[in-house]
Amino acid sequence: MALENSIFPSRPDSLALPVEEKGEGEEKEAVTKVISSAGVFNVSEELGHVVTTQTTPSPPPTAKVKRSFQSKLAEREATANVHRKKTPGTEKERGRFGWARARRKRQRYVEKNGRCNVQHGNMRETYRYLTDIFTTLVDLNWRCSLFVFVMAYAVTWLFFGAIWYLIAYCRGDLDHLEDEAWTPCVNNVNGFISAFLFSIETETTIGYGYRVITDQCPVGTMLLLLQAILGSMVNAFMVGCMFVKISQPNKRAETLVFSKHAVISLRDDKLCLMFRVGDLRSSHIVGANMRAKLIRSKQTQEGEFIPLDQTDISVGFETGDDRLFLVSPLVISHEIDSRSPFWDMSQAQLEKEDFEIVVILEGMVEATGMTCQARSSYLGEEVLWGHRFSPMMLLAEGFFDIDYGAFHHTFEVDTPSCSARELALAAARLDAHLYWSISSRLDEEPTLTEQAAKQPDSSSANSRTGEPIFTIGEMTDIQEQSALGELNGSITTDQSETEA
Repeated sequence: MALENSIFPSRPDSLALPVEEKGEGEEKEAVTKVISSAGVFNVSEELGHVVTTQTTPSPPPTAKVKRSFQSKLAEREATANVHRKKTPGTEKERGRFGWARARRKRQRYVEKNGRCNVQHGNMRETYRYLTDIFTTLVDLNWRCSLFVFVMAYAVTWLFFGAIWYLIAYCRGDLDHLEDEAWTPCVNNVNGFISAFLFSIETETTIGYGYRVITDQCPVGTMLLLLQAILGSMVNAFMVGCMFVKISQPNKRAETLVFSKHAVISLRDDKLCLMFRVGDLRSSHIVGANMRAKLIRSKQTQEGEFIPLDQTDISVGFETGDDRLFLVSPLVISHEIDSRSPFWDMSQAQLEKEDFEIVVILEGMVEATGMTCQARSSYLGEEVLWGHRFSPMMLLAEGFFDIDYGAFHHTFEVDTPSCSARELALAAARLDAHLYWSISSRLDEEPTLTEQAAKQPDSSSANSRTGEPIFTIGEMTDIQEQSALGELNGSITTDQSETEA
């Protein structure tokens, strides 16, 4: 309680302490004290600590005390600065007068399901879509594709049916229906319905045998050839469009899943941004490749504003780690180094930054051989600092068991809240301190030059006596110098060998 009274002068609302009446001068002093206490809360926010105390609620005051608007405003500003733990969906900002307002939610560039949230408008050169009519038909939604498919066949059948009816009407076949001696262009065509049925039989090559063309109608023969050729082209075009649309690998991306959150934690003493990706099917993605992009607004030095600037995020392109063998779920890691856009971003800055991370997985479907692409994105509030993914692989009898129930699960780990730059500077200072401490210890030992200065005196004394030096159970000065020289990485001189 002493710590609470010294550091947190403003009481929480749960205490409900009685407020005494004050004059104008005392109210001004109270306002200044409360505003000064806001700086203490800011310090606690920087340290990342929250002091919580459990106190029994005091009995409510017996009488209502009237307070001025300034004191109420000061209390609101003080409570606004109190650090509260963030919970998803309840993030709020404080307005000018301390009232809560909903935080503006960032508009996604890529949705979680991979759909790009971009709409093209004011396009005047629409004729470009007709130059690539096949791709245009494939890109249509299923409702429009089915409508075009049905109308393509219905229009051709009606068109050629009308021509067959027109030929029968012009030749007078409809006037000689009961005349057996008359040879019509098409047998058993007695109206538009029969001509329409003959057109369907001709284009679909059904051939019931009841309505047949005769050799007395050359115009009908030419029309039959034309309808057969155009019918084959319509069949090839429409069936091709439907086959490509059905076999598109877009639905294959539905079984390629990404984790709901990305995490930042230490890996090999370095801050890394990580997310998890997995494949739910037993058929694998051949040649899987991972890419990542950072999307955020940018302003150049010349003042140009770029609303959606794309920056590459390395996920192992230099080392080949971006090429995946996606048999089991993998954790993709981005090392935050000096080339990373998160190099100067700390935990506090991460909560304030407005950005989006787009991850893209590309590969070839093993069953069809077509290229598949799966996409997802992470906003700033979806990146968890100080978390790590839970393991989900277990060793069973004869195989590895994957528990996809823990695919999105994370747990907290000890992670520094500073940026990667500050962490690297701290490690460099520690290495420099160790280097200079070791070098200072080496300087304290006697150097080889100081011992070499004593060498002439000992050698002259031995030369004056003229007696050889014998060593029994101990080393001479010359041997000690040679041993010390070997320890220091040097080689003994010829003079020391001759004197020995």
